[in-house]
Amino acid sequence: MTSPTNAASPDHHDLKTDHPDLKSDHRDLKAELETLTTEAFRPELAEIDRLPTLDIARLMNGEDATVPAAVAAQLPRIAAAIDAVAERMERGGRLVYAGAGTAGRLGVLDASECPPTFNTDPSRVVGLIAGGPEAMVTSVEGAEDSRELARADLDALALTPADTVVGVSASGRTPYALGAVEYARERGALTIGLSCNADSALAAAADHGIEVVVGPELLTGSTRLKAGTAQKLVLNMLSTITMIRLGKTYGNLMVDVRASNEKLRARSRRIVALATGASDEEIERALAATDGEVKNAILTILGGVDGPTAARLLEESEGHLRAALEASDR
Repeated sequence: MTSPTNAASPDHHDLKTDHPDLKSDHRDLKAELETLTTEAFRPELAEIDRLPTLDIARLMNGEDATVPAAVAAQLPRIAAAIDAVAERMERGGRLVYAGAGTAGRLGVLDASECPPTFNTDPSRVVGLIAGGPEAMVTSVEGAEDSRELARADLDALALTPADTVVGVSASGRTPYALGAVEYARERGALTIGLSCNADSALAAAADHGIEVVVGPELLTGSTRLKAGTAQKLVLNMLSTITMIRLGKTYGNLMVDVRASNEKLRARSRRIVALATGASDEEIERALAATDGEVKNAILTILGGVDGPTAARLLEESEGHLRAALEASDR
């Protein structure tokens, strides 16, 4: 796992060692890093620390503005990957993210937001970070360099061919992410490699390679910046559009939202109102009759059915509200 100052990162190992093999390894790694656009040095920014704060902010904002175009260039690959993920999740499969440092944290973040947003079981979308939960807030020495650690983390999940594993790595060479994709392929799972360098080892190892090339960073090698933003955008797409394909939305409404607090309970009422145009009283009755389930409440109102019938129709339609509404009209 890496962070901008992680001593365990390969390019931060002690270069004073006299061991010839280690010196050779360091030379090879240095040469490899110099070929990556995410690690490139930008001499025109060499005195950025001397600029006024507003100028630095403008520079950084300009850099960030280039990221969506880089993502757009990969949309056909992203869409193909999403269709493959959704097909497997329809069969009960899981979506698993695996990465180190920033990439790992972004995967854990995306996975953790699926249960409250789409009412998914926490086991359906999983985020693995090299070094485990501790690595979310602190460095875990050497974790990102271990293919074996990735294999062990995935082995604990008992992968099946219905599952999908997404290896996330800005460089496209992080051993943990590569090890995760390689092990997943051995188990017959679908694999996606998300990186920010062209011709990456990670994309080559995966069934679906997505390479969002954002170019050199404002701070040399700080891939929590443009690369991190690009990864966040792509992970947003992978999970959100997959959930749309799985019927977790009705139009652009989050009809599977889990009302776990007062804000979400208010949002639930608003979603039912937007979907149905019903009065406050009718909405309250519908939610009461369906134990607060938004999708069921909408179906009782628009389909003119009671709570148990709504639950049955949704079960028969595998949770797709539009299909359940069509069935209610028969």
